[in-house]
Amino acid sequence: MQDAPAALPLHQQIAELLIREIASGRLVEGERLPPERDYAARLGTSVRTLRKALAELTEKGLLERVQGSGNYVRRNARAESVYSMFRLELPEGGGLPRAQLLDLARMQKPADLPEFGAASEASRIRRLRRLNDTIIAVEEIWLDGAVGTIDPEKLGDSLYLYYKTRLGFWITRAEDRVTVGAVPDWAPEAFTLRPGTITGYIERLSWAQGPAPVEFSRTWFDTARAHYVQRLI
Repeated sequence: MQDAPAALPLHQQIAELLIREIASGRLVEGERLPPERDYAARLGTSVRTLRKALAELTEKGLLERVQGSGNYVRRNARAESVYSMFRLELPEGGGLPRAQLLDLARMQKPADLPEFGAASEASRIRRLRRLNDTIIAVEEIWLDGAVGTIDPEKLGDSLYLYYKTRLGFWITRAEDRVTVGAVPDWAPEAFTLRPGTITGYIERLSWAQGPAPVEFSRTWFDTARAHYVQRLI
């Protein structure tokens, strides 16, 4: 794993990856993690960085560190994750979400969007999505202009984390509609499906602290490379 400008710190990336591995069931309750030196080598990081990640998971109640024995998985449904609302996973489960910004523009809301927010303008964000190093989706997010302006230099992999730390609000709930749709004509060549291909499609409205949604997004995902997962715990 390599850190990138505006990305989560490397230890937090590893912690988030492990959280998703636990949530997906790839790491099960009571499982003992490999020795730290071996596990760090497997994840392509240093032992020091891994230990910071493991300490974060211990604080969240997702690991129990037994002196002289090792680190054991403990499920905790209340543990917070930066990617708690990112429902796409690799077919085998888990995967660390990553995002590549394709385009960011502020414009009038098109007539074909559902009603959201209070302003007539919105920021439109288009991104290419990966899980680990696997390209899985393209997405288009519309953020209501009344809640702030996005600085592309500060935008990292987690948009919801940006909202909380940079714009001062956070997403409290979301409504997803999952169906099929045609890949948009702006999808880059790097995406695995050509424009016009029918594939998995998600529309989402997201709410902050007010009664009206502040964000609308749509995601086209490659169903051979990613699954939409909703867990009820």
